[in-house]
Amino acid sequence: MSTHSGDAGSIRNIDSFSSVAELEDIDFSKLPKPRHLNIERQGSYDERSLTDTQLGFSPHPPSRAENFFRALEHFDGVYSPSKRSGFTTPRSPFGQGPHPMIAEAWEALRRTLVHFRGQPVGTIAALDNSDEKLNYDQVFVRDFVPSALAFLMNREPEIVKNFILKTLRLQSWEKKIDRFQLGEGVMPASFKVLHVPVRNTETLIADFGESAIGRVAPIDSGFWWIILLRAYTKSTGDTSLSEMPECQKGMRLILSLCLSEGFDTFPTLLCADGCSMIDRRMGVYGYPIEIQALFFMALRCALLLLKHDSEGKEFIERIVKRLHALSYHMRNYFWLDLKKLNDIYRYKTEEYSHTAVNKFNVMPDSLPEWVFDFMPVSGGYFLGNVGPSNMDFRWFCLGNCIAILSSLATPEQATKIMDLIESRWHELVGEMPLKVCYPAIEGHEWRIVTGCDPKNTRWSYHNGGSWPVLLWLLTAACIKTGRPQIARRAIELAEQRLSKDGWPEYYDGKLGRFIGKQARKYQTWSIAGYLVAKMMLEDPSHLGMISLEEDKQLKPVLKRSASF
Repeated sequence: MSTHSGDAGSIRNIDSFSSVAELEDIDFSKLPKPRHLNIERQGSYDERSLTDTQLGFSPHPPSRAENFFRALEHFDGVYSPSKRSGFTTPRSPFGQGPHPMIAEAWEALRRTLVHFRGQPVGTIAALDNSDEKLNYDQVFVRDFVPSALAFLMNREPEIVKNFILKTLRLQSWEKKIDRFQLGEGVMPASFKVLHVPVRNTETLIADFGESAIGRVAPIDSGFWWIILLRAYTKSTGDTSLSEMPECQKGMRLILSLCLSEGFDTFPTLLCADGCSMIDRRMGVYGYPIEIQALFFMALRCALLLLKHDSEGKEFIERIVKRLHALSYHMRNYFWLDLKKLNDIYRYKTEEYSHTAVNKFNVMPDSLPEWVFDFMPVSGGYFLGNVGPSNMDFRWFCLGNCIAILSSLATPEQATKIMDLIESRWHELVGEMPLKVCYPAIEGHEWRIVTGCDPKNTRWSYHNGGSWPVLLWLLTAACIKTGRPQIARRAIELAEQRLSKDGWPEYYDGKLGRFIGKQARKYQTWSIAGYLVAKMMLEDPSHLGMISLEEDKQLKPVLKRSASF
């Protein structure tokens, strides 16, 4: 049995051996009173800089980006929002008034709310009743993130607090898949509320991967949970939630899993296919960029949230060491621009010792033909995967956007990622934002990599499909790099069809022209992603809850090799 310590009146132990456990409501009256940060709210950045950026449609000069980075340094000292956002907002500075889709989106989002014993605890994945629901009627940790951000930006933090505490309780369950026990810190992929009319009770049922396609436990759930805890703290100024012994223990359990030492020689996190948003076989096993970027961001968030007590200090020391190694590894070996591409093109193979240039023994002949035309003169991105004799040159949206928001990407690299998106707008955005990855794999390669997966056919679903939920990540990255006009252009594209098409989960085709073959309608994170994108453009200070500024201490110190 695995339990949390703490106030018995507020969080009780549960029977972790039960597959369906009945959870008691948390008595919020016995929780610590919210303690707000004693700070004054500041402007997000210089007003003149913001006005220039809002009105400018030409590529921004370096000075504008520098202004943004200077001003955005204040984000870690303020909390947001200053006002309630949403469809009740009287007027938006980005148009003549609120777009009619905003009211519709809020109404649809509220219909997805899930209640447990009278309290809202999350949002279901989709409201589509046209077909078998499968697990779309559950509350997914990763899916709830844009919903949570929307509610935080609209000054409705209670549902986010409830979600954080309920998933924390589920973490304490004993987790077994076919008699094999998972690590204690694993967060659920999803949960659902089961109503038992005969007994007039409600119970929570969690899925840790035992019901998922492929039976893979989620790696990203724990990272998103830490990121969301920091977003809640940042938005509300209330530190009492993160300082609860249960939350501190929950973070330490997650960190224990991902900071454990083993046989791996890389600071990146080794993981399987299907353990993240791309939850099917897509050839992203090894060290996928999405997981590495989320890992980096979660470590930095935990560094801000952990108490400096005896237990916390131990983890803080381990985090700092890992961040130094991880940032160096990612910025050097995962980064690709025209110069690096040319270096790889000229690589020698079978190099040994510490002086090797081709450290992963990548064969130049493995370079795909498309990457030479795809790479612009000014631009770059983080590769999809890097491992022994393996470089996955595909561009993945979520990992690159999170790299910008977490400052895994240096300011120069962040600028180049945005240059790439602008230069390759037709390929990456097309008619419906935004490609989850590019390009699609097809033919014999598709059969081998996906196992002939009929859902991941070329330019569909995770194989080059277009996902509206990624709009909020693009918008956040655009604001941070001083290019909100890119986000505005993408949002305008989405507004032409997203509501009319019934808020689909994803779109198919090279340009995202067709509603996905198996896409669910009224997908919650498509709705919430649009709202978050609109609210961030309306009040860019919201970016502070999901963005971390560059840590100057993580800049790599170049040392001469001992073999010289």
